[in-house]
Amino acid sequence: MSLGFGLGLRPPHYSQVAETRPDVGWFEVISENFMVAGGRPLNWLERIRADYPVALHGVSLSIGSADPLDEQHLTALQRLAQRVQPAWISDHLCWTGVAGNNLHDLLPLPYTEAVLAHVVERVRRVQDRLGCRILLENVSTYAGYASSQLTEWEFVTEVSQRADCMILLDVNNVYVNSVNHDFDPLAYLEAIPVARVRQIHLAGHQLRPDGLIVDTHDSPVSEAVWRLYEHARRRFGDVPTMIERDAQIPPLQELLGELERARSIAERIDLEARTQRTPRAA
Repeated sequence: MSLGFGLGLRPPHYSQVAETRPDVGWFEVISENFMVAGGRPLNWLERIRADYPVALHGVSLSIGSADPLDEQHLTALQRLAQRVQPAWISDHLCWTGVAGNNLHDLLPLPYTEAVLAHVVERVRRVQDRLGCRILLENVSTYAGYASSQLTEWEFVTEVSQRADCMILLDVNNVYVNSVNHDFDPLAYLEAIPVARVRQIHLAGHQLRPDGLIVDTHDSPVSEAVWRLYEHARRRFGDVPTMIERDAQIPPLQELLGELERARSIAERIDLEARTQRTPRAA
């Protein structure tokens, strides 16, 4: 399934999207912002959902935590999904809290066989509960674990295959981690199974004076990430792709311009691929 190119739906743009119906294939929303019985945000979502497909993207599933799965969270997510009938449901391959405390951050996991088995079992339970395969996103990280036995891309791949879930490939996060942990981002992309990637994220980041890159979602997509997206498009093909902006949110027109650049890259690469497949006349 391909819905083309989408945007993260954020409050400053609710009314403009509903009134002008911009040329966007779909919108992604943060699930937790709408997991309530009513209110204005949910009214806006239902209005926009009447015109566009919507994907639900969560930040609190905490699939890697040692805590039991949050049944109240899953119930609320299930109700929201029944209400808006999303194209798919996603969250992050991380943990966000322990001992009943939500740290409100996307924290990295040790890449070990024990953690892998733990995450796979929990993903299967979530999918059984929701009645669908979910997407898990690779997260940006700023430290690793000495106990890790696998690379990040091996861990992401194994979770998706053993749990039979899908991958939300955040190309910006791949680039951020490649700089922070000194690995080849192209090797990462080449290791991810094509059939598992259902969605792609593009976003901005900030380079700190100490050389660390932080995934901030407060700036345009960088040139390095655009180049990496070209490789992703060549490898994964026509996968729904979206622009994320969560801070210093610009006018909608600016984000539509970034989305048009993603479309242009995809069109050029797709044309190259078709030209290469077309046999030359004798």
